[in-house]
Amino acid sequence: MCDRRGERRRGNKGDERDADSLSDRLLKGDLRPVYHGRSDRGTLQELTRTYLNMTGNATRTMQRIKSLFRARAIKTKGSDVYSCANRTEWLDKLSDPGARFRARALLTELDLLRELRSETKEAMVVEARRDADWGVLLQIPFYGPVRVSLLLATMKTPWRFRTKRNLWAYSGLAVVTETSSEYDYHRGRAVRRRRKPLTRGLNKNYNRILKDVFKGAATASLACPGPFRDYYQVRVEGGMREEMARLTLARKFAAITLRLWKQGEPFDPDLLSVQST
Repeated sequence: MCDRRGERRRGNKGDERDADSLSDRLLKGDLRPVYHGRSDRGTLQELTRTYLNMTGNATRTMQRIKSLFRARAIKTKGSDVYSCANRTEWLDKLSDPGARFRARALLTELDLLRELRSETKEAMVVEARRDADWGVLLQIPFYGPVRVSLLLATMKTPWRFRTKRNLWAYSGLAVVTETSSEYDYHRGRAVRRRRKPLTRGLNKNYNRILKDVFKGAATASLACPGPFRDYYQVRVEGGMREEMARLTLARKFAAITLRLWKQGEPFDPDLLSVQST
């Protein structure tokens, strides 16, 4: 019903104390509501969670396999260690029978996870294609079936974000600023100082799936010539730091996604010329 992440807990804890504290804060209007979303995309949401779990488990298994070889000073560059064709050759490099058995078990686990991930991805994309907004999001460059499925399951509706800045904060793309001593007394009157707020990085309370989608699309666009990379190069040549230019590009992807999803209009490269800060 409310979001209390990041809050410091003080004093004793109990069901009665928690209920009194929540009711008191609700009366004051000091609670942050949690968006529950629509129920018509519940199946897609579960499929995307399964896909992300399979992907994360496969990544951890691959890291464990390489760490097993590297702990014995065996170089494992690239993805050759995971292939089925050279599996016997890699297992023969392990002299310890226990390590060899563990590597064989991890490789078998990786094969199973890859198969399940492929099946889950296919089911997720099939379910996402049934959505009426599928075609609107798929037309955006560097948005493949997986990214569009994640957007549909995570955002659910664009109307929950009033402006693009609300989406930036939800996606972890908003800059946190801090300031103090904003006023000074001059001849008995409070005068506001002309001091710029200090930046303290990006906000830490965000949705990690959306941040991965927007930053992944921005990173992929830099590897291909086109309007997105030109948009990035113009800002770098204008003196902007490369990391800030990538952040601005990720914000642009979020702003375009929100606009096209709300209005249902086709993608236009001229949208990149619209100011996004």
